[in-house]
Amino acid sequence: MKKKIIIALGAICFFFTICGIYIIVSVERATSKLDKIIKLHQVEILREHLLIHIKGVQSDLTLSGTRYASSVDTIVTHSIHMGKVADKCFQCHHSPEVMESLNELKSLTEKYKDSLSSVLTLGAGSDRLEVEKDHAIRIGQDLIAKVNSIVALTSRNLAENTKVAFGQIAITKTMLFLLIAAGPLISTVVAYVSIRGLTRPMNELLTATRRLEGGDLDYRIEGLKDEFGELSTSFNKMARSLKEQMLQMQRTEQMAVVGKLAAGLGHEVKNPLAGIKAAANLLSEELVLKEEDKALFSQIVDEVGRLEALMKGFLSFAKPPAPQMEYVGINGLIETTADFYLQSHRSPSGDGNGIRIAMELDGRVPVTLADPMHLQQVFLNLFLNAVDAMGDKGTLSVETRFDASADSIRIEVRDSGKGIDPAVRESIFQPFFTTKPKGTGLGLAICKQLIEQQGGSIDVENAPGGGALFRIVLPHRKRAAEGKPS
Repeated sequence: MKKKIIIALGAICFFFTICGIYIIVSVERATSKLDKIIKLHQVEILREHLLIHIKGVQSDLTLSGTRYASSVDTIVTHSIHMGKVADKCFQCHHSPEVMESLNELKSLTEKYKDSLSSVLTLGAGSDRLEVEKDHAIRIGQDLIAKVNSIVALTSRNLAENTKVAFGQIAITKTMLFLLIAAGPLISTVVAYVSIRGLTRPMNELLTATRRLEGGDLDYRIEGLKDEFGELSTSFNKMARSLKEQMLQMQRTEQMAVVGKLAAGLGHEVKNPLAGIKAAANLLSEELVLKEEDKALFSQIVDEVGRLEALMKGFLSFAKPPAPQMEYVGINGLIETTADFYLQSHRSPSGDGNGIRIAMELDGRVPVTLADPMHLQQVFLNLFLNAVDAMGDKGTLSVETRFDASADSIRIEVRDSGKGIDPAVRESIFQPFFTTKPKGTGLGLAICKQLIEQQGGSIDVENAPGGGALFRIVLPHRKRAAEGKPS
């Protein structure tokens, strides 16, 4: 979000800077045009002034020899002023075309002055006087025509430059108005987008906080980006962590309840069960019973044995024995457990109940510090659960891998059964949760407890090819003396 705001502010600054530069340049151009127009007006006035002087001299020349004639001094004065005004035309910068016209005007003015001087120097009654006078008048008329053409050209240039200048001023004025109007509009749009970009994520976070406060630990924030995206990721992690801690607290409470229940049952039921079992065995051996009565006593003994196993599971979960750590080879322990399973669950036909065990053991798996009895109990429990899930036929796959980067050992136990219902997958390690008709729901809970006691972790998922996949990760604890796996 911060990056977007910086980009937006940068774009606004760039826009106003470009508009400001444009306006400054336009104003400078318009000012230059206006200055040029003023100079053209001055030139036009100067040339009209020149035309007036020429016409004045021409009038003096025409009236010479009459009673309305001006004095010679007046004519000379007018002629001098005419020359000075003509010289002023060269003080400004002109285009080559205008300079050519001015040079012609200068030449014609000098010629007019020479002719006028000849008229003034000839005596009255001279034969040449009238000839020179007519000649001077013709030159004066040509000079007037030339000045008129130059004045007309100046007027056209003045009109064109004035039109261009006012056009540029109009454009600059329009751009200035647009900038004044667009400034608040652009600022409003940027403010709206920025406020909306801030308020929507804040509302999402506020809603998530309220949902979390209300106990909805499964609520997650989705769709936020930038800094708010990082904040939502942290919030989601916090929600997951709170949920895991709450589940852990529930599990701890369950374990406390189970501990109290197991301790009470151990004291109250253990001795009576032992008495019932001993009495049933004694009666079945000493009494002469029918076959159906012997079967009944045998069933009593079996049920009492099942109750004893249940009590043993309670006690194992409630008060697990401390792990006896020693250096063991995981691959060898798995092979021993699999051999024990095959020997104790072999069918009369010798096909192992149709269950095939496929092992892929990584030879790089090192010796690690662990409790072999606890691990063997875990492996055997997972094998038995896998066989129950597959029925009479299937493949039990066991795989080990050594992750050198994480310095950990991974064990995967996979079956070819139907897999685990996703709805119950998160509850499968909870105490007393079971999908079996006669299960106690403590087997996997005890497995998780034993693995975590050794610093490892266990989880479950459905394998891509079908069936359940249990994954155990154990830390690799090196030999203290060697500092490396043996």
